[in-house]
Amino acid sequence: MKVCPYLESCFEILGRRWNGLIIHYLSNCPGFTAQFSHMKRDLNDITPRSLSLKLTELAEHGLIVKKVTAGTPITITYHLTEKGQQLAIALKPVHEWAQKHIDIEIVN
Repeated sequence: MKVCPYLESCFEILGRRWNGLIIHYLSNCPGFTAQFSHMKRDLNDITPRSLSLKLTELAEHGLIVKKVTAGTPITITYHLTEKGQQLAIALKPVHEWAQKHIDIEIVN
């Protein structure tokens, strides 16, 4: 039996470190939108360079869009596209499965 090429392509995106977490993060933000600085603060252990590269990669896949607003200071926000929102919906059952079946220690 062959592996489904669509699923293989999907996991090429989601299998890269941070991509799924960024999509999940944005799906939980008001209006599916967040500022770069907030993502950097809230996504533990990601470097600014890695975050920037991952956001560019996700934009190239059409999952997010970048918006730069002029002003002092310049504001950079990222928004899930319709395609990205649909992927976030598809990830919800995976999130629920993980909460039920994966044991982790949550530190507050």
